[in-house]
Amino acid sequence: MRCWSWTERGYPIPEAAKTQANYVEGGRAGGGTDGDRHLLIVDRDRWLLYELFATRWTGQRWEAGSGAVFDLSSNSRRPEGWTSADAAGLAIFPGLVRYDEAARGVVRHAMRITVRRTNNYVWPASHRAGSNAGALPMGARLRLKSSKDLSRSPAYIQNIFRGMQTYGLIVADNGSDMYITGVMDPRWNNDELNPAFHGLTANDFEVVRLGWR
Repeated sequence: MRCWSWTERGYPIPEAAKTQANYVEGGRAGGGTDGDRHLLIVDRDRWLLYELFATRWTGQRWEAGSGAVFDLSSNSRRPEGWTSADAAGLAIFPGLVRYDEAARGVVRHAMRITVRRTNNYVWPASHRAGSNAGALPMGARLRLKSSKDLSRSPAYIQNIFRGMQTYGLIVADNGSDMYITGVMDPRWNNDELNPAFHGLTANDFEVVRLGWR
């Protein structure tokens, strides 16, 4: 993998990310050297989303394995064959679960999910990162079955699961099987979240028509 100096290409990484934790995924100041180390930056004035993968501060410059810039005023996808900070070529930020939205009601958007292996890609993904026969493609859409009993989970977790039943999940990268990502927030309660999510299996989901536009 070749690393690039992303600040030279216009990625506005905050100065504080060099020395303060939790700017880069994984919690280490400057990103460290292991893990996905995603870094997401929103320019609210220019309506731009910057996303980086394998981000690290070398002591002299920022480097990353890949990156992408998304125009938030457009629904255009990445060009065919292009990746992003996620293998599928999709934006990470829209698929993250936020505590505030789960606390106030049903999460009203598709959620980012990773699976162990993939096979090619379908719309709206633009990039492949696997050719494992029988595996789902990048961009595949899953939906939690309406028959799944959610009543045992706390209300805010039920709101996440109801979002999965309505808006579903989208395969965005290779990684841990059936792994959902949330925005870092001290209000998340892992003692509640982990048992609830462990109560879901792949058999609780159905595949929405592949490549649907």
